[in-house]
Amino acid sequence: MTNHPSVIAFEGDVCIASGELAHVTLAAKKAASRQHHEPILIFDAASGEQVELDLRGTHDDASHRHSAIAFPQPPSNEGTRGPGRPKLGVVAREVTLLPRHWDWLASQPGGASVALRKLVEHAMRANVGRDRTRVSQNAAYRFMSVMAGNRTGFENAARALFAGDAPTFNRLVNAWPKDIRDLTKKLALEALAAEKSTA
Repeated sequence: MTNHPSVIAFEGDVCIASGELAHVTLAAKKAASRQHHEPILIFDAASGEQVELDLRGTHDDASHRHSAIAFPQPPSNEGTRGPGRPKLGVVAREVTLLPRHWDWLASQPGGASVALRKLVEHAMRANVGRDRTRVSQNAAYRFMSVMAGNRTGFENAARALFAGDAPTFNRLVNAWPKDIRDLTKKLALEALAAEKSTA
């Protein structure tokens, strides 16, 4: 299955397109071709990160260029596997620990690799709520820093976002242009809802 990332394009303060990258690229290209247009910025709809698009050439040129980047084909199975353990997709990386940590890991059933994987899985499950909050906070902050960094209330809204103060955050963000306000709130929704539920 191909990966179809969702992005959002703004012309000035106004959202002009959202959806798959190929569709948004064409809308951004069309807006950029006008003689007088506001700055055009594109953002990843999930992470809030700014996406750089190359809009040179024709509409088809721009669309094909970004479709090839955005929609990579899944890796193919090269040949048939012989007997043995299935490929798990593990990645080897260096880990630096104190000698007593290595001694403890070596004494665990299955050895150090199995013990480390179990520890990581346990930590991931235990921290899933905090991780979602952090991801949501960071996504909202990335977007609002670009689109509202010079607007009234930005600094206090950022503080409220990371403090989980939804009433203050919403009050300050409500003063911003509609499309900027709406996406900022959408990106921050999970963080602020999580903070509210633990209050």
